[in-house]
Amino acid sequence: MRDVTGSCLCGQMSYRVTGALRPVIACHCVQCRKSSGHHVAATSAPRDSVKITGEVTWYASSGTARRGFCGLCGSNLFWDGPGTHLSIFAGTLDGDPGVRMAGHIFCDFKGAYYDLADDLPQAGCDDPDLTTQVPG
Repeated sequence: MRDVTGSCLCGQMSYRVTGALRPVIACHCVQCRKSSGHHVAATSAPRDSVKITGEVTWYASSGTARRGFCGLCGSNLFWDGPGTHLSIFAGTLDGDPGVRMAGHIFCDFKGAYYDLADDLPQAGCDDPDLTTQVPG
């Protein structure tokens, strides 16, 4: 089992994940689109396997979730909601973390300016079967 690392654009924040990551899921919900400027592609790991260095700025984006970003450069890094895992924005990972895109959620809310051109599973809203995948 190898560690995976990542960071924000300016390097003020970094993180290390010890253990396996969930496959990457693209979320097309309005909040993800508004916070990122497109859709969010995120993996996840158990919270206790993620060690963050630097100060995360948290924004409560709903009554049940918050988004973590760098207060200096503005990089979006985390989505923290119910459950045991912390979502990690895949674009902030260093190198090849060994995970690939596995599907799309909240497709009913995707932006009108783009199409989903791959053959991956698509869910109109949330899909627990996609978002709770745990590597074997």
